[in-house]
Amino acid sequence: MQAVDDSENGMLILQETWSDASGSLIVYAPVDLQSINLVMAGGDSNSVPLLPSGFVILPDAYEPSRVGTMMNDGGSICAGSLLTVGFQILVSSIPMAKLTEESVETMNSLITCTVQKIKSALQLP
Repeated sequence: MQAVDDSENGMLILQETWSDASGSLIVYAPVDLQSINLVMAGGDSNSVPLLPSGFVILPDAYEPSRVGTMMNDGGSICAGSLLTVGFQILVSSIPMAKLTEESVETMNSLITCTVQKIKSALQLP
């Protein structure tokens, strides 16, 4: 678990990462500094609102033993990855509120930007 300090706006980002041959996972959640201080002082952690977000990258499950066969037959090899992104975002504090067009555009922009940054970090076109 890592804490990224963004004390300019009083927020910390809690982050968990995991990676092995089966894939990679990053989960993170913004937490306000006041809530962290409350828990550190012995307060109830159940009162801290967490909205985790993150992504998983899973490798293509091609069979290495078939690679030579596919190349000898003139086929091409396409090994890639599957990216799954998930966000939990509080759009409104009113439980039954409808999404506004602006909220949808903001979420769409967030998802697009996140995917582009992941592609850039992995040096993908």
